[in-house]
Amino acid sequence: MLRMWTYDLAREQHASREILRELADMSIAAGFDSMGLYLEHRFAYPSTPWAHGKDALTPDDVRWLQNEYRGRLKIVPFLNLLGHFEGMIYTEEGRRYAEERFSGMQADPTNRAFVELAEKIVDDVLAIFESDLIHIGGDETSQLGAGIGSRERVARFEAAGSADGKASLYADHFAPLAQRVLDAGRRPAVWGDMFFDHPSALEAMPKETLIFDWQYFRRPDQTARFFIDQGFETVLSPTIHTYNALWCHLAQTERNVREHVETAHALNAAGVCVTTWEQGLFGNYETLLPAIRGCGKLLSGEVGHATTVIERSDVDPEMLKGQGGPEAVAAYAEETEAPVLLREYLQLGEQHETWARLMGIRLQGAGETFAFSGTRSSIKCRLLLYSNPFLLWLRDRDALLGEPGLKATAILNEALAFAPDAAYRGVTELGLMALQFVLSVEEAAKAYADEKPGLALTKLSVCRQVFQNLEKIAKSNHFRFGGSLADVERCRTAQEHVERVIRRVKQYGAGELGYLPSFETICHPKFVPHDQGNWWLINRWANE
Repeated sequence: MLRMWTYDLAREQHASREILRELADMSIAAGFDSMGLYLEHRFAYPSTPWAHGKDALTPDDVRWLQNEYRGRLKIVPFLNLLGHFEGMIYTEEGRRYAEERFSGMQADPTNRAFVELAEKIVDDVLAIFESDLIHIGGDETSQLGAGIGSRERVARFEAAGSADGKASLYADHFAPLAQRVLDAGRRPAVWGDMFFDHPSALEAMPKETLIFDWQYFRRPDQTARFFIDQGFETVLSPTIHTYNALWCHLAQTERNVREHVETAHALNAAGVCVTTWEQGLFGNYETLLPAIRGCGKLLSGEVGHATTVIERSDVDPEMLKGQGGPEAVAAYAEETEAPVLLREYLQLGEQHETWARLMGIRLQGAGETFAFSGTRSSIKCRLLLYSNPFLLWLRDRDALLGEPGLKATAILNEALAFAPDAAYRGVTELGLMALQFVLSVEEAAKAYADEKPGLALTKLSVCRQVFQNLEKIAKSNHFRFGGSLADVERCRTAQEHVERVIRRVKQYGAGELGYLPSFETICHPKFVPHDQGNWWLINRWANE
C-alpha cells in the first residue's frame, strides 16, 4: 500500500537541497515510502523558461534527490495541467493560455497551444523524474465551459448527444494526457473531485489511471467506493489542516488521516497520500515536521488503527459532492484529541508539545475566526493576502475585540512563552500582531471620529510597526526553511498602505474636504478625495 505525503512547493516555497534532504530523511524515518512534490509553476520545466520564478526547483535538484534516495524513497511529481494553472496564466507569456481573461486559475482546454504545452510539460517530467507514478492534476476545474472556446465545445458535445458537455470536455483533455503517460511506460494519476460533478468523464479515462480521492472533512468510505466499484485503483488523500487555521488544526488532522487509513485497509485501496497545502501566508513547514512524522506513523501502522467494516450500499452521486458540506465540517469541529501527533512534538521536548497543544487544539476554543472551519483563515487572508489589512478590522473586529479575541490573546501569549525557537515564535506572533493591529485600528477610528486626528495618527503608527515586525519574521521563515518570499512583499505592501492612510488622515482628517470621510472610506485603497458618495464602492462594476 502506497504511503506518501505531498510537499506543496507551489505556494511560494523554496526547497534548497538541505531542506529536501531533511524532508526526505524525515519521510523515511516516519514510515513513508514516497514523497510527492506538488509543483505547479514552482518547477523549472525546460518547456516553460518564461515561468521560472526565483529559486524554483530545478531538474538538477530532482536528479540529485533521486540519486541520493534511490531505492529508499520514491519522489513523485504532482503537476496541474488545467485547473491550478494560475502561476502560468498570470505571466505575460502564459496569459494567452487562460480560460478567461484575468480571471480564475484555469487554462483553456480548447486552446491548441495550451494542449501542446501540457504535452510538453508531461514529456519534461517523464524525462526528469524516475517515478513510475506521474500525477497530472485535474482538480478544481470549475471554469469548464466559461470561456468562448470552451463554451462552444461544450455545446457541440451536447448537440452530438453528450448528456454532460463539460464532462466530455474534461475527458477530452485529460484522457489523452493520461494515455501519454501510459505510452511512456508509467502510470498516470489524477485527483478525483471533478468526477463527482461530472461522473461520465470517468468512462473515458484509461483504467490504469490511479485516482486520488481527497476528502478533508469526512471519511472517504463512499467516495472511494465510487471509484473502486468502477474498476479504478484509488489512493485516499486526507490533509494536514493548515490552510483553514492560524497554524494547524491538530485534532481534525489526526482524525482525518486516521479515518483514511482505516478506510484504505477496509477497501484494500491502493494507498494513502497525506496532503499539505498553502504554507504561504506565514505557514511554516518547519513547525509541521512532527505532525507529518505522526501522519507517517499512522500510515505505516506503527501506532495501530481500528478495523473498519464498510457496509455495501447504493452510492448516491449527489452525496459525494462538496466534501460533505457544513454538517461534515461541524462534526469534525467537535474533535479535541490528537495523541499521535502531539506525541511527536513531545519527542522534541515538553515545550514543543505544550506549544503544539495550545496552538493546534486550545486556540480553536477561542471561537469565531480561530475555530475549525472549511474555509481559509480570515486572519491570514484579510491581514496579508488582499493588500488591504484594514479589511481584518472592517470584517472581524467584533470577534477580535470581543470575547474570542480576549481568549485567543491569552492562549497566544501562553504559547509564546513556550515557543521553543524562532520558527514557533513567528507563527505565534502572527496571531498576536494581528490582534494588536485590529485594536490599534479601532483606537485610531475612535480618535478620528472624535476629531482627534493627531491621536489617530499615533495609533496608526503602531499598525505600521506591526508589518515591520512581520516582515522580519517572513524573512526568517524564508532563511530557515524556504518560506514564502511573497510574504515579505505582502508585509511591505501592507505597511505602504498603512502609510498611505496616515498621509490621508494628515491631509483630510480635520475636515479639509468640507466633510469627514468615514474611517472605513479613508482606509480603503480606492478612496478618492471629493468622491463623497463612494462611487467606486456602490456601483456593481466597482470590483471588476
